[in-house]
Amino acid sequence: MTEKEMHALNIVRSSLERYTDSPAEAIGMETLLADIQVDSLTTAELLFELEDWLETTIPETPSLPQSVSDLVSMLEPYLNEDGSKKTL
Repeated sequence: MTEKEMHALNIVRSSLERYTDSPAEAIGMETLLADIQVDSLTTAELLFELEDWLETTIPETPSLPQSVSDLVSMLEPYLNEDGSKKTL
């Protein structure tokens, strides 16, 4: 896993920890959002939170993310190789 992916995963874990009962260390790339009781409303709230952190709008996708890996992939374009936020 690259430093960029790891940083994105940690951001997602931190956010999910606020919306679920799952501890951050129990959330991995392969974790399905449904398995940690993240429904569509929670997903929308999570995406808004991530947009606020990024200080930008994440383009809509044809379908909602289904896994932590999907969320990490959505964040990666907004991060530098060292995991810091890109200046937009």
